[in-house]
Amino acid sequence: MRLLARRWILLSLLPVALSACTVETQDQLARSAARSTTSKVLAQRLPGVPLQPAANCVIDNANAQQILALAADSVTGPTEATYQVVTGILQKPETLRCLAANGLPALLR
Repeated sequence: MRLLARRWILLSLLPVALSACTVETQDQLARSAARSTTSKVLAQRLPGVPLQPAANCVIDNANAQQILALAADSVTGPTEATYQVVTGILQKPETLRCLAANGLPALLR
């Protein structure tokens, strides 16, 4: 219960903290934090996958709500909900195309 309460507080404070930044800076900060969380999830669930190209594919195909959820999880650490968000993004056809074009060639090198 404490983790859930802490996560809720962080999610509610994230927009306030980002409101002092420009929209572009807010987006960059949120994506950077989300990318960090995504890399952790990918390293745990898909060992051996090139992290940077795979994380980029996930972040580039995530919607705004998913980015914010992943960014908040960068503070508390990945949870089962984090894994579900990343898995959902990985299942999108556009993410799979991105991985085939960018992630797999890096793996084959």
